Amino acid sequence: MRIWSLHPQHLDAKGLVALWRETLLAQKVLRGETKGYRHHPQLQRFRAHPEPLAAIADYLRAVQREAERRGYKFDASKIGPQSTRKKIDVTQGQVDYELAHLRKKLAVRDAQASARLQAFTRPVLHPLFREVPGEVEAWEVV
Repeated sequence: MRIWSLHPQHLDAKGLVALWRETLLAQKVLRGETKGYRHHPQLQRFRAHPEPLAAIADYLRAVQREAERRGYKFDASKIGPQSTRKKIDVTQGQVDYELAHLRKKLAVRDAQASARLQAFTRPVLHPLFREVPGEVEAWEVV
């Protein structure tokens, strides 16, 4: 499971679809509707949010909007109704790690998406996140 701190605009089609599916799974986990993935490290930052279901719903809405912008039909009715104004802090080290990780993936998988991402010295973050100083997050499997 990879729930990117980066804005979904940076993902290729395959990555965007995977993000949608994985985040819908994360929403189910946070609702207590699964037996698996309950202790997945990527969920720690959502669980730490004062409104975890609102945070994951807002995350999904941004993914759905990006998909719609590209002409895809992601079913918005699958997103929970909650919403929040409270952002999640993400460290600069985590952003750097994710950027390098995505660059490697796209270099192999999608040359056009890779070229678009190379144009960014600093990536756009998903709107739920706010960058703060710090190293790679402790929950990240490096």
